Amino acid sequence: MNHLPYIKLTIVAIFIISTVYVHLRGRERLGFWRQLTDHSTFMAPINCFMYLFSKVGSRKPYLPVSALPNLDKLQANWEAIRAEAVAMHEMGTIRASDKYDDAGFNSFFKTGWKRFYLKWYDQAHPSAAELCPVTTSLLREIPNVKAAMFAELPPGSRLVRHRDPFAGSLRYHLGLVTPNDDGCYIDVDGQRYSWRDGQGVVFDETFLHFAENTTPVNRIILFCDIERPLTWGPAAAVNRFISRHLIGAASAPNTEADRTGGLNKVFGYVQHFRLWAKSVKARSRLAYYAGKWLLFGGIFLWWLLA
Repeated sequence: MNHLPYIKLTIVAIFIISTVYVHLRGRERLGFWRQLTDHSTFMAPINCFMYLFSKVGSRKPYLPVSALPNLDKLQANWEAIRAEAVAMHEMGTIRASDKYDDAGFNSFFKTGWKRFYLKWYDQAHPSAAELCPVTTSLLREIPNVKAAMFAELPPGSRLVRHRDPFAGSLRYHLGLVTPNDDGCYIDVDGQRYSWRDGQGVVFDETFLHFAENTTPVNRIILFCDIERPLTWGPAAAVNRFISRHLIGAASAPNTEADRTGGLNKVFGYVQHFRLWAKSVKARSRLAYYAGKWLLFGGIFLWWLLA
């Protein structure tokens, strides 16, 4: 008896159920058609697995900083971290990439956001070790910090509403140089937080969120991905495997001395195709969406019927 059709239907059912949960989770939601092609749909089964075994829950957009271990070490040294961030800003090294080598954050550069990587899912950045010895030394002492960077949101810049792709981490922001004003904020699932110098916040980045700086003052934070604590050892092992081999492949360089991950190498080629597709969309939205759905639909039907 051929069980393959039943296996495929089970996989489709898992994707549908997981996607519905991700879509309905929280108060803020994407439109139906946007949700279908969003990365949160493709990652939905994995993320629901992470939510299921989350030691700190999965239904609240914000968590107390004390819910995650070891972050007090960063908080206690925030002024030393700030000194290195200010030096990076003055050198101009907190910047947008001028190449297609940062798939995860490429769209944010268009609206003013900038970054300088300190570490990325166990991928070393020699430039960070050289230029920011204090901060990188502190980060090496905190193994649950999987990624870190200085992130800048200049006056008038913003981040569009989005979800991050993987629920295996939680996001930590530590205010370093901020307007200390409610006009510079992040909105996570409809709840706003305004950064303050020396203060930290933890939120679940798989809720829809956006950020904006409407003040005349720059904002620089320490931005960290913290491993989500899980209740089941095998689930934690799956989390670490995905983090190392999938998310880690999205490593992007600060300088030519730093490694570019495999996903970002591929992204350079994919982006040229995307730019061509956008030119098609500018000429004919009908042709663009017809081609898009024929491509995705054809791949799905081929897989289902093969």
